[in-house]
Amino acid sequence: MIDFRYHLVSLISVFLALAVGIALGAGPLEESIGNTLTGQVDQLRTERADLRQELDTTQADLARSESALEDVAADLLADVMGQRRVAVVEIADVESEVRDGVIARLGQAGATVSATVQVTEAWTDPAQLAFRQSLAGRLVEYLDPQPAQDAGTGTELAEALAQGLTRARPEDPDALGESAAVVLDLLREGGLITTEGDVTAPADAVVVLAGPTVSAVQAEADQEALESDDPEAAQEQAARTEALLGAAQQISRAVQLRSAGAVVGGGDLVDPSLVQLLREDEGTADLVSTVESVQRVSGQVAVPLALAARINGLVGHYGTADSATDRMPPRVVLPLVQRVPELPEDDAALPDGEAGSDQDGATDEDGATDGGQP
Repeated sequence: MIDFRYHLVSLISVFLALAVGIALGAGPLEESIGNTLTGQVDQLRTERADLRQELDTTQADLARSESALEDVAADLLADVMGQRRVAVVEIADVESEVRDGVIARLGQAGATVSATVQVTEAWTDPAQLAFRQSLAGRLVEYLDPQPAQDAGTGTELAEALAQGLTRARPEDPDALGESAAVVLDLLREGGLITTEGDVTAPADAVVVLAGPTVSAVQAEADQEALESDDPEAAQEQAARTEALLGAAQQISRAVQLRSAGAVVGGGDLVDPSLVQLLREDEGTADLVSTVESVQRVSGQVAVPLALAARINGLVGHYGTADSATDRMPPRVVLPLVQRVPELPEDDAALPDGEAGSDQDGATDEDGATDGGQP
């Protein structure tokens, strides 16, 4: 049984140990410990200074590279897109300056933007699932081709958006099809998308911009700040982001299948990232081209180059990450687009040389017609 003497001896032992430690620390070990700590602090300061210098050097090199690319961008992009129309679809948080920068590069490449569309959070809001299912059922009636009966609501909505942006009137390839206009109106009225102005012309190709379109450092800092300020809001945001990424993957696939080509652009690769998701998925890695770091000049210039290459049949993933196939896309100059109206059935039945005599039968410079559809 433990008695008072045991407790007394234990307390004495503790105080003796403390006394010995204080004596050694203030005596023979004081200089050694102090020198060790001082050396470690000096080493850390030196390492921090070296890292700061390396960062400054890297940022200066990057700024010079971006400036040099800015100087040659106009010549590099000139005539690349062959006067094609491009729809721009924004998903999640896309900074306005990034969107405007990409649109400006498309203009330098000879493209015109036929539509600028923002996909809203209502596209994936769990509380609106029943509404989306009902809306998708109405939209399918206007689609040609229609998705498979078991395709699911997300795929049906993605297909509707893709056809709404790209379908032309058969007799007038420069005018948006009537069913396509109805589809876009239904999506707008349902609150699933917003558009800048009216969409009156079908797109030949599509660029999907998915947020966050910022540097990895900023994305991580924003996430850490949100988690620190409001952990519950951070969890809700993460769930919304995951749902939007799934929808964005469906949209990216649909716009590629319904247009001459599609490119997906995003910021630096972070987790989660639509660009990384598409690169890792076997169903989209060989179908949709991607560009990372579109917040920089290099990424913005890469978008029209990647789009022209994709229309020409080359799928690529561009940037500096390990998942990229090349740093920059090749320069492919597309021939001027020629959109040919579809012949009425009566004209199609006439003998050769008579059919469509009053129609524009122009072709691309290489002899192949290009109506903006695969």
